[in-house]
Amino acid sequence: MNREMLMLVEAISREKNVERDVVFGAVELALAQATKKLYQGEVDIRVAMNRDTGDYETFRRWLVVPDSAGLQNPDAEELLMDARERVSDVEEGEYIEEGIESLPIGRIGAMAAKQVILQKIRDAEREMLLNDFMSRGDKIFVGTVKRMDKGDIIVESGRVEGRLRRGEMIPKENLRNGDRVRAMIMDVDLTLRGAPIILSRSAPEFMIELFRQEVPEIEQGLLEIKSCARDAGSRAKIAVLSHDKRVDPIGTCVGVRGTRVNAVTNELAGERVDIVLWSEDPAQFVIGALAPANVSSIVVDEEKHAMDVVVDEENLAIAIGRGGQNVRLASDLTGWKINIMDAAESAQKQANETESIRALFMEKLDVDQEVADILIDEGFTSLEEVAYVPIQEMLEIDSFDEDTVNELRARAKDALLTMEIAREESVEEVSQNLRDLEGLTPALIAKLAESGVHTRDDLADLAIDELVEITGQPEDEAKALIIKAREHWFAGQA
Repeated sequence: MNREMLMLVEAISREKNVERDVVFGAVELALAQATKKLYQGEVDIRVAMNRDTGDYETFRRWLVVPDSAGLQNPDAEELLMDARERVSDVEEGEYIEEGIESLPIGRIGAMAAKQVILQKIRDAEREMLLNDFMSRGDKIFVGTVKRMDKGDIIVESGRVEGRLRRGEMIPKENLRNGDRVRAMIMDVDLTLRGAPIILSRSAPEFMIELFRQEVPEIEQGLLEIKSCARDAGSRAKIAVLSHDKRVDPIGTCVGVRGTRVNAVTNELAGERVDIVLWSEDPAQFVIGALAPANVSSIVVDEEKHAMDVVVDEENLAIAIGRGGQNVRLASDLTGWKINIMDAAESAQKQANETESIRALFMEKLDVDQEVADILIDEGFTSLEEVAYVPIQEMLEIDSFDEDTVNELRARAKDALLTMEIAREESVEEVSQNLRDLEGLTPALIAKLAESGVHTRDDLADLAIDELVEITGQPEDEAKALIIKAREHWFAGQA
């Protein structure tokens, strides 16, 4: 039987043009799977076959896990302390093995063994084709629609298939069998049967790559696309930068009579593209990103990574865009949170902020409104600035003498110390189950404590906008944190 097995391995290896080791591996897997059926539970079986004689041995094995982790699968795991009683020098992550009786090949059943072997061969062939395709370094997959698979479109290129999921298609785009398709290669998932290459036509990376193909100056390094934001099939914005003063970045991407940008637009079902000049100055970048709206003024909040953008009445609708599209794309493009407002709203917000700072100074520095307003007029917005700006800057304020300046700085430092002690006491009230929540940093815990959020349930009860207001996080991060805090509700664990 062993000699016949060797002959079979040789025949399959030649016929399928795969390595003998791959075929041997398939045989070993077939034997291991058959042997596992003789045991109760999820045991781990390994078969080792001699490549020269066809003889084989069978082992049951256990993965060595840390003592602190506990056994998730007692049938195939062993705690480190127990494993070392059997093998003294074994380490975590290694296996301990025990020889068991080998199952005769004849008892497996020829059909079962053949199916496992052929599947292994198909997997090997598929992996070879895939590796050959990926070695070419293509970023865009060009192929033909072959079939539909549970809402996904399977695209074939040669003997390699890609999967274009419904959510990665351009909305309202109707692709039929036989249509030629281009899409961005986003990932390769070998666990997917038949079509392991994950494709996208809606990703910003796809638009960037299309421009790279249409605009030679990008490949030459004269131009660079810094970022891209898309509402697939509707509108997009790209930010471009020229590394050569002689090259106009916007005009070069547009092309003569719009040929280059039109080629991209046509590929993307008429998606309109705004080409924006990238700038190191965030405010200037945001102004460009909001085009065609004209901006009156901008207030930058570095701490919250946000900007208040003031536009006049006639530009308000343009700046926001239909359904908020223009400001949303501009925010995605620049990475800044953008708040669009008219002059009246801006004035009201500034008045509210001024009132808040005035109340802070009057309470914490124990001064009257006149002194608080002098500080505000001189540009002071926090106790930290009063306490720690160079003393010479405060001495230059005409209304203050040296004694007044020293007294204000001392009061500011005392107030900050008192606030810090109160903050630490509040943080100490935070429960351990909230501290242990994945994703919470000490800074976030302190902000939550200041707002009276002391337990995991307190956090879970918050709305997303409430958490954003407390921590200043992006909405997606706040949402993920709240979902994490609510997990124990559904798991039934406190």
